[in-house]
Amino acid sequence: MNLLLVEDDRVIAAGLTYSLTQEGYSVTHCPTFSAASDAIKNQSFALCLFDVSLPDGDGFSLCKQVKQKSDTPVIFLTARDDEGNVVMGLDIGADDYITKPFRLRELLSRIRTVLRRYGGESQKNQITVGDLTIYTNEARVFCAGNEVLLTSLEYRLLLIFASHKGQVLSRGQILSSLWDAAGDFVNDNTLTVYIKRLREKIEPDPQSPRYIHTVRGLGYRFGEQ
Repeated sequence: MNLLLVEDDRVIAAGLTYSLTQEGYSVTHCPTFSAASDAIKNQSFALCLFDVSLPDGDGFSLCKQVKQKSDTPVIFLTARDDEGNVVMGLDIGADDYITKPFRLRELLSRIRTVLRRYGGESQKNQITVGDLTIYTNEARVFCAGNEVLLTSLEYRLLLIFASHKGQVLSRGQILSSLWDAAGDFVNDNTLTVYIKRLREKIEPDPQSPRYIHTVRGLGYRFGEQ
């Protein structure tokens, strides 16, 4: 289940991305209004987390853009705690409004509550593609009924792919999603190594991938051939 996080503070964004990924979500992070606007146009998300104040725009406008496209839930994360901004956010269709600083457990609880309201929480816990099944609430992966043991980074890489099934992801997009505050450093060269290792663990034939397909000059696409 892919969440859109729009936050211009890199430290906050890294911490949230790591924590949400640990909870089984895939996170697309955009630091600017323009990047978020493009993501909304080109991708689908289960839920959006928007900061209100952005370098080149505001979260209110992004919320309107989301709601015009689909009934995707939106939660605002912002330091603006005055009543006027809270009312404005809710009036334009936001599902919740959380002021900074906030506790991570509170945010996770509110995310689950909103997703249940939209019927998405029950779908979050299992992702199945062909013979491959990911139980995100347990962080366990099975292939043809046999459990596949993955490292933390391999698991997060698989979640990124599975949450964007059918979409072509550039190496830059994958690297951005993998970067987190836990100290894991992944560059372009090591990404190749991790994709190779992941293929060796989940593919029936790594030389002829069934799930992780290379799209020449563009990146990778996840899904059955």
